[in-house]
Amino acid sequence: MRVLLRGRGVVAALCAAVLLGGCATGSAGQEGSGGPRPAGNVTMVVPFAAGGGSDIAGRAMADGLAGVEPGLRVNVDNREGGQGAVGYSYFLAKVGSPDYLLATETSLLSLPLSVDVAFSYRSFTPIMKIGDDYTLLVALPGSPITSCADAVAQSRGRRVLAGISGAVGPDAVVFSQMERVAGADFDTVPYEGGGETLAAVLGGQVELASLNPSEVVGQLRAGQLKALCVFADQRYTYPELAGIPTSVEQGVPVSIAQFRGMIAPGGLNPQAAEYWIGVARRFADSPAYTEYVESEFLQPRLAFGEEFTAYLRDNEELLAQVVRR
Repeated sequence: MRVLLRGRGVVAALCAAVLLGGCATGSAGQEGSGGPRPAGNVTMVVPFAAGGGSDIAGRAMADGLAGVEPGLRVNVDNREGGQGAVGYSYFLAKVGSPDYLLATETSLLSLPLSVDVAFSYRSFTPIMKIGDDYTLLVALPGSPITSCADAVAQSRGRRVLAGISGAVGPDAVVFSQMERVAGADFDTVPYEGGGETLAAVLGGQVELASLNPSEVVGQLRAGQLKALCVFADQRYTYPELAGIPTSVEQGVPVSIAQFRGMIAPGGLNPQAAEYWIGVARRFADSPAYTEYVESEFLQPRLAFGEEFTAYLRDNEELLAQVVRR
């Protein structure tokens, strides 16, 4: 797999490196109250651009938390760049503050495994895993590629460009696994988020894209895209997705679930962590959580606090076996 970095991506990566260098000596945690509860409005950091799955998750969690906690206001702050590194690095400097949260996903694990960054999941306080998201391989209706297995076969004989959200994120892992276990050979083009990746495949800049169901279901309904497979062991049960075969069915044994969740800064007062876990549990019991999960076609697999930490530890070990440095 060759990753084709565009000029903007290189600049973003350099900006991330500058930010990362400053995190170790910055005035971490001075903006937060340091107490067990937020002192004012809370900021939900989204480390990707607006319009993608991470942005949708961040806004759903922000609204959902505010809906179950009287007087709580949660504002969303998109900090895109560096394939997520800029947002995570910004968040790293909020040590000890209960006034910040971050909408996290699998890049929290794949970034530290792939590039030199100043953080890992251990740098933060895991609060809530809201569910799992299996991506789809999609193409324009007129593409000569007709299935996931066909994508593998054609990539061996000609150049196939594939769009991904982040050079080292879960989409990159998907294509890396297709090469490792099936002998594919793709040229991947990283974008800053699902919205840009979707625009690239619709505009014909890339032939394939790995995208979350929620990002493309409208285009699938309208016939603007076709789904070649879902990277999972079993088919989705949602009616809109039930007809899409799995990669495993097609002889490509790649199954990668992208988790979605919420973390707080590291060094958090234990009472503040318990406060946020309590609010998160109430959100999980609310109609807003069910509405989000179903509208985004997630698998509702919850975990809180230490259970979420254990999930991250186990999945870091799994990803370490497939992520290339």
